[in-house]
Amino acid sequence: MEVGQIAPPAHELQFNTHLRGREFHFTTTWGLFHPKGVDAGTALLLERLVVTDDATCLDLGCGWGPIGLTLAHLAPAGQVHMVDKDFVAVDYAQRNAAANGCGNARAYLSNGFSHVPAAQRFDLVVSNIPAKAGGELLQYWMTETHRRLHPGGALWVVTVAGLKDYMKRVLGETFGNHRKVKQSGTHVVTMAVRS
Repeated sequence: MEVGQIAPPAHELQFNTHLRGREFHFTTTWGLFHPKGVDAGTALLLERLVVTDDATCLDLGCGWGPIGLTLAHLAPAGQVHMVDKDFVAVDYAQRNAAANGCGNARAYLSNGFSHVPAAQRFDLVVSNIPAKAGGELLQYWMTETHRRLHPGGALWVVTVAGLKDYMKRVLGETFGNHRKVKQSGTHVVTMAVRS
């Protein structure tokens, strides 16, 4: 096994996919969320996501990087932090950033905001929230996201449709606003803005 390689080539999957006007090449491995391609929830989110070209962004729970690298493409004059609690995910996200020439994106290990620099603030936080995330964790993420956004900054999330009422309540309590952007049969994209 080569230095820096955490899965033998036989366990890696490679594919190209088109996201927001750009062709990306991704390498993933078994054990990461949706290793064979971009899942339906992420695809729905990325279709609708609004980002300025100079935004400072956070991909919370980045996995192997499809959201963060799309943000890096859409905000070429900005900066993208990609964080995940899984070191394998972080390794693949960083490798995918390098392979796709996304020098404005970096992936690092962080359990939520635990290792995001304390002074760092964002214009945009984006997450594909896991269906099995507990209420306490989601409440913490929403509260900390609100604290870490610049005024006027936005949180965009995609969840399974069964969480839409919960997200509406939590975002309403935390941000004082929320907007359902798009709903499919299985997923809902919601956003909120820090006033």
